[in-house]
Amino acid sequence: MELLLPRSPREFGSAGYWARFFRQRGERPFEWYGALPELRAALRRYLRPRDKVSEGRGLPPPPHPTPRGARASSPGRSRRPRCSRPASQVLVVGCGNSELSEQLYDAGLCEDIVNIDISDAVVRQMRERSGSGRPKMSYVRMDVLQMGFPDGLFQVVLDKGTLDAILTDEEEATLAKVDRMFAEISRVLQVGGRYLCVSLAQDHVLKKAVEYFSQEGWVVRIHEVASSGDKQQFVLPIFVYVMTKFKKVPGLAPQILEICPEEQDKPIRVESAEQLVEAVKDRQHYALLRSQLSKACSGEQLSLDLCSRDGGKPRYTLHVVDSPSMKPSRDNHFAIFIIPQGRETEWLFGTEEGRRQLAASAGFKRLVTVTLHREQHYEGMEGIQAELSGKVMELAPPGLPARQQVPFLSVGGDIGVRTVQHRDTSPLSGEYVVEDVKGDDKYYFRRLVFLSNRNVVQSEARLLAPVPLPGQKKRRKDRKKPNPTELPSAIDKSYLCCEHHKAMVAGLCLLGSHDSLPGAPLMVLVVGLGGGSLPLFLHDYFSQARVAVVEIDPSMLEVATRWFGFSQDDRMQVHVSDGLDYIAKLATEASAQYDAVMFDVDSKDLTVGMSCPPPAFVEKPFLQKVKTILKPEGVFVLNLVCRDTRLKESVLATLREIFPLLYARRIDGEVNEILFCQPSPKGPRDPTELLVRAQALEGALRQPGRPWDSSYVLADMLQAVKIL
Repeated sequence: MELLLPRSPREFGSAGYWARFFRQRGERPFEWYGALPELRAALRRYLRPRDKVSEGRGLPPPPHPTPRGARASSPGRSRRPRCSRPASQVLVVGCGNSELSEQLYDAGLCEDIVNIDISDAVVRQMRERSGSGRPKMSYVRMDVLQMGFPDGLFQVVLDKGTLDAILTDEEEATLAKVDRMFAEISRVLQVGGRYLCVSLAQDHVLKKAVEYFSQEGWVVRIHEVASSGDKQQFVLPIFVYVMTKFKKVPGLAPQILEICPEEQDKPIRVESAEQLVEAVKDRQHYALLRSQLSKACSGEQLSLDLCSRDGGKPRYTLHVVDSPSMKPSRDNHFAIFIIPQGRETEWLFGTEEGRRQLAASAGFKRLVTVTLHREQHYEGMEGIQAELSGKVMELAPPGLPARQQVPFLSVGGDIGVRTVQHRDTSPLSGEYVVEDVKGDDKYYFRRLVFLSNRNVVQSEARLLAPVPLPGQKKRRKDRKKPNPTELPSAIDKSYLCCEHHKAMVAGLCLLGSHDSLPGAPLMVLVVGLGGGSLPLFLHDYFSQARVAVVEIDPSMLEVATRWFGFSQDDRMQVHVSDGLDYIAKLATEASAQYDAVMFDVDSKDLTVGMSCPPPAFVEKPFLQKVKTILKPEGVFVLNLVCRDTRLKESVLATLREIFPLLYARRIDGEVNEILFCQPSPKGPRDPTELLVRAQALEGALRQPGRPWDSSYVLADMLQAVKIL
């Protein structure tokens, strides 16, 4: 029995291995990658009736391999027959003892079939098995690397697993062998003929086939075979490479590369061989995910993107959340939760822990959360439900009762409102958008989002009363339905949307002269502008504060000014510079200049476990410069976003070396941690004193005639502060 498995992958390309294989197996058919029931739909599509040879045309006599000592033509040389012969229907290469050819013949899909294999044993076996019952089908011992057929004889070359068996690695000798195989297949095919290759589409196999035939000017389509309802031999899906031969005309026509997923007939056009390979990988990932989800609920969260048919861009992002500990009942097996547009960044929807809590509160053993993408248009809940119903049922948990009604859930029963106001690309920050979204109450919010990290809101501001957009008529009073394009536009500068900004402002309580703080002549340096809400708040509520902002990206200054109500004056100045260089320069010019230095700057390197600030901003030599420009009673406020525990401990250890007094405030539901660092050890250490200071500061900031957000309580911001 062990002879049925090769000792190494290379044996798949050995004639001796297959001779031993078929002698050992006997007459039992061996179906490599399934039989006709699985392949019928795909093969029927590409073996169309119009391709059939007319009844009066028979096969030419079976050709013979080139005998030893005879001179064979090179694979790339044209070898034309001496006499005209009619084209045959199908050549099956590496046929083995598969029943596929017989099934194609008996089903009437095609009859004029030539089968070749390098094994004498299997050719004899198949000739005896077909006998006289299939007169138009023949079996010939022949090597696909050196076929004896004349040029252009066949309309279709069918390969089920032969390429996968030959292309076992990417060594030079193997690739040269595959080049000979492809050249021979190309030679014996007519112009307009098809090479149909049934494959598991391993990465190196797919890449080689796509690159070879696309460079030859052929039309390349990868067709996913629809899975049957029966238990599959392979978890991974089966694909058919459909390579249609065209005459190579350099420079006249672009490559035509397509993928046809199993659930649709219309192929999707892609722009490059790399994109085609990635599209196949996505389908394989989806099959693995479905296989994993078909087992018992594990508690592990899995995610996938569903792409639009036009353009192939992500349309929905699905997260599958299982609750293994939940007791099953008839109605709690499975549900779909639609996250309203713009709310996908909230902790409850945008984090694993939040989604787990959402699933538990919803009361389902499996909950699929659905995120809607800003680049897409949606026709309300009913339209989304119609689109998703078929696909999400493939993610249903095992044991779901037949014909079980699966509920679609959401917040408030709608999909929310999102309007992209501006989209651009910055040389430093990449592509970004400014968008208005509806919150969980009556308010709208304006957000800046970098698309390199699209689930993180870079800056946010609350908008005031709605005003019609340019060119839009006012709504009649009796009109009941809201217009989603009629959005607020003026910025509410009194409101700090980001919890970490509120905590950073509360940290000013640590300054020595807290009693007269709002009217004191403060010097504040903010590194990182974003939408400008933090420096704007400091400017407006600390009447004598002089705020210097350092921003490396000039595009962000334009965004903040145009879309977030930011402006400069004699107390607010923006310096377009690298924060590292700017502070280094300040440290050489004069010391003890600033009452407060605030870092709210993100890292563009997403491979580091710390997304805020960039690692260079927390290195010891640079932090020494920060301490130099601070006044002795001043405070350094750092927004730290670090998921790497060891890296975070290293940052904290460095800060403790430089600053004698260090406080930390975690932001609930977020990764952010606000660190307050003081160069003097004389700061307040009693939590009660901190709260008294916070209350005094808030009382001073709340002045008659000046708006104040009643939900912002400074004492709450310092309630959970810890001294490290």
